[in-house]
Amino acid sequence: MTDSFRALMLREADRKVTAAIEEISTDDLPAGDVTVRVAYSTLNYKDGMVIGGIGRLVRDYPHVPGVDFSGTVETSEHPDFKPGDQVLLTGYRVGEMHWGGHAEKARVKGDWLVKLPDGLSLRDAMAVGTAGFTAMMAVGALQAHGLAKDGGDVLVTGAAGGVGSVATAILANLGYSVAASTGRVETHDYLRDLGAATIIDREELAQAPSRPLARERFAGCIDNVAGTTLSNVLTQMMYGSSVAAVGLAGGNDLIATVLPFLLRGINLLGIDSVMCPAEPRHATWQRVASDLPLDKLNAMVETHRLEDLPNLARSILKGGVRGRTVIEIGG
Repeated sequence: MTDSFRALMLREADRKVTAAIEEISTDDLPAGDVTVRVAYSTLNYKDGMVIGGIGRLVRDYPHVPGVDFSGTVETSEHPDFKPGDQVLLTGYRVGEMHWGGHAEKARVKGDWLVKLPDGLSLRDAMAVGTAGFTAMMAVGALQAHGLAKDGGDVLVTGAAGGVGSVATAILANLGYSVAASTGRVETHDYLRDLGAATIIDREELAQAPSRPLARERFAGCIDNVAGTTLSNVLTQMMYGSSVAAVGLAGGNDLIATVLPFLLRGINLLGIDSVMCPAEPRHATWQRVASDLPLDKLNAMVETHRLEDLPNLARSILKGGVRGRTVIEIGG
């Protein structure tokens, strides 16, 4: 017996991608050993690209986007999950190579799922989503490379976005002094409420560096921008500090010299949350539950419906989305 459910379906014709809510059957779902009744999903920058047909991230259509989801297991052939378990999923190229969470049901490999950590609701998990999970990975990487609470300002670029907002809240909660960089004046009070001690205008960091080393300024950095911003930031890092690179909103080029690495011993840390192995993935989610204040999380969240996704996707690509966007699907 099959049943129907709603999904945001992407179809392609003449290399143009269109998005519409459709009724589909469980028989249409892709292969997998766990079927989940989806309660919540999210909107990330990558979702905006997928829904807009940008970057050829999706190779096969029709397609259901949504790189994150949380919900309740309906059926399972996986030994670690049973019907009724509350679970979440981020990464593994779901919503890109595999049908994702912008639907009332999803079928995936059980190895990709994480049981909902104690202290988080299904909605909380999607308020965190890939963006928050990536932010927690970045914080952990900086700490593993010696980030000290009394060492000076920790810079967060693109601070008003999803990753930046969560990173700001976590760092501040852990006792670090956060310098939040943004180009949107209207987000200054929002960032201060999340715990930012200093606000830096985006343009201050957006210019290509004039010399290979500048004044030592930052004890650590979580960079969402890349491009000339990262090139500039590298010249201003303190001796022995680290930059966690998590995004490329400013482009994927990096023009730099080796001098910051050779003369100041700094580290450039790549953060990949998509294919993060199971053990550190589960450990990172436990840290999210303990280190991210839920009041700060709720302050950065807007909730929308499945039908809102096409418009929201266009907005996030233009920098018009602040913080985290939760999509209520069956919650």
